[in-house]
Amino acid sequence: MTAGPTPRTNTASSATPTDEVLFERRGHLGVITLNRPRAVNALTAGMAAAMLDQLTAWEDDDGVATVLVHGAGERGLCAGGDIVAIYEDMLAGGEATADFWRTEYQLNALIAGYSKPYVAFMDGLVLGGGVGISAHGSVRVVTERTRTGMPETTIGFVPDVGGTLLLSRSPGESGTHAALTGAHLSGADALFLGLADHFVSSGNLPALAAALETEAAEDAVGRFAEEPPASALAGQRDWIDSCYASDDAEDILRRLRTFDGEAADEAADTIEAKSPTAVKVALASLRRARGLSLEEVLAEEYRVGLRFLAGADFREGIRAQVVDKDRNPQWKPAALHEVSAADVARFFEPLGDRELNLQAKEARNV
Repeated sequence: MTAGPTPRTNTASSATPTDEVLFERRGHLGVITLNRPRAVNALTAGMAAAMLDQLTAWEDDDGVATVLVHGAGERGLCAGGDIVAIYEDMLAGGEATADFWRTEYQLNALIAGYSKPYVAFMDGLVLGGGVGISAHGSVRVVTERTRTGMPETTIGFVPDVGGTLLLSRSPGESGTHAALTGAHLSGADALFLGLADHFVSSGNLPALAAALETEAAEDAVGRFAEEPPASALAGQRDWIDSCYASDDAEDILRRLRTFDGEAADEAADTIEAKSPTAVKVALASLRRARGLSLEEVLAEEYRVGLRFLAGADFREGIRAQVVDKDRNPQWKPAALHEVSAADVARFFEPLGDRELNLQAKEARNV
């Protein structure tokens, strides 16, 4: 089973020096292949920069009508940013990560405003930064193998790459639940949350990719799209909307604990295991995202991200989950009530001359 077209060499192909991301033309289709299968195609700074450059070039190329992004290997589109590289950079001061995020967020904004159909095969794992290079696209395809989500609170961080905006727009409080718990979600759940548009069986992705070489994206995807299975998350709207209808994380936790249901209690256990600072900042980020543009949200997420780079919990979360793998992070502070409103507000303070300052696409094209 493949997640999309198999990379092949032709006269219209190009690659980064390390071949971590491949680009080629097939008919009128521009194909982007994330090519780090052993790392589930985790995104690096070089990959983000190469994608930004190639997408910019293709947008002005009349020979490219549609763009497709997919991941090499069997495991998924993209497991997110390369957090081991981020951890190592944090130990050295974090400047390379700040530069990476600046490029990555520019890429997210470009994808969101892309003038041509941008088709994302969200097959297998699609987490964190993988959501950023797919869910902002115009044609988002999930499968029965999709496992997606924004699991950043698990590593002492918060949803970024525009994820706070995407989840703030999800039905009811389902996006709040997804953000605070960091739950892995099915393709059907992604459709319900508004992170995807179409369900296609994974075995049909190669044929769909071939059709995109000559057909309009809407026509090709329409022929292969299927009725999705039911979303488990959609079936839990009653307790989710009731429990998460608060702007206070401690109140949300109380509601989850007092709601008569095993799922709500499990959600409370999950949230209590996360970084208290990350949980409170993530909730504030979601609430602040309502009514903002993507560029405004990315600017706020950049402020928040740089503050987490300078703090202790992000580094500790990666250490516990990925480096030492003891799964026993020591959060500081260790409890929600120890994180004050003033503590949260400091994450959103302006950065001065380090601001992201993205402009909306309409302004960029003037």
